[in-house]
Amino acid sequence: MIELFIYYNLGYIRKLGGAAMNIESLHMFCRVVEEGSISKAARMGYVSQPAVTRQIRQLENAYGTVLFHRDEGKLKLTQAGEILYPYAKEILALNNSSYKSVHEHLGEIERTLHIGASLTIGEYLVPALIGRFKKKHPGIKFNLSIGNTPYMLEKLEGDEIDIALVEGVFPNGQYKRQKFADDELILITPYNHRWKSQKEINLNELPEEKMIWREKESGTRLIVEEALKEHNVFDKIENAMELGSMQAIKSAVEAELGTSILPKVTVQKELKYNILREIPIKDFKLVRDFWMVQKQRRFKSEALRFFEAFLISDK
Repeated sequence: MIELFIYYNLGYIRKLGGAAMNIESLHMFCRVVEEGSISKAARMGYVSQPAVTRQIRQLENAYGTVLFHRDEGKLKLTQAGEILYPYAKEILALNNSSYKSVHEHLGEIERTLHIGASLTIGEYLVPALIGRFKKKHPGIKFNLSIGNTPYMLEKLEGDEIDIALVEGVFPNGQYKRQKFADDELILITPYNHRWKSQKEINLNELPEEKMIWREKESGTRLIVEEALKEHNVFDKIENAMELGSMQAIKSAVEAELGTSILPKVTVQKELKYNILREIPIKDFKLVRDFWMVQKQRRFKSEALRFFEAFLISDK
């Protein structure tokens, strides 16, 4: 097994019993892989093509093997290069994380946690979570990105965020995921709707009203559709309209344009101030899980460890 010692202040990885390699060589290797050519990698790094070639040669000398070959004029990784690439990415990530963690500890840079959140969680749940967290850890700052679940997982994979807070179904083999909350999907109507005096309605009464939907790609809509199809109700419901945001749907329901089934977390204020009304449906309950998702990492920043523990305990 090859042992590696990483000297961050010098930017070198020293390989026992062999040549020394530079962190920048690994960085340039990854850039060539990702850009697909030496010329593009050179432009991205603001260096000359011969300088990139020298960095790749240095790596090949250190490992004693060729890392790239040309196939029909295109630069391709050899099998050795394919093996090296994920290690190189992890080494670079650890290099960056270690530098950041040490200098955060020394107070030389601010402790900032980069969070990605899916739309519902980011708009309705995260602000309150951050508020409670900062009462315990006022020195930690936040950078919040909001988008759909696939986009947040892309940002996580690209190390643009430290943790993703998402809902929905997704492959989890490469990630560490843990449930941190759940949310019920509920039927909402205008506050003075004709069902207001009923404790609950039967599911077969739902088609009596038009439904206001999120767009077809919405994860919330897919959950509701599948549940209604299982109960043979979906095809009987008339579509009032499709709207691209939760706020637009809430306003449309308030204007008596139809009913909707929305995450309860998104309508708390409207329910509290009697703008909208929740109507329970007998023997019909939809609950979805909220997940915190991270890369499988051996080391975590202090800020991330604090936030992870907070999410698990904040019930």
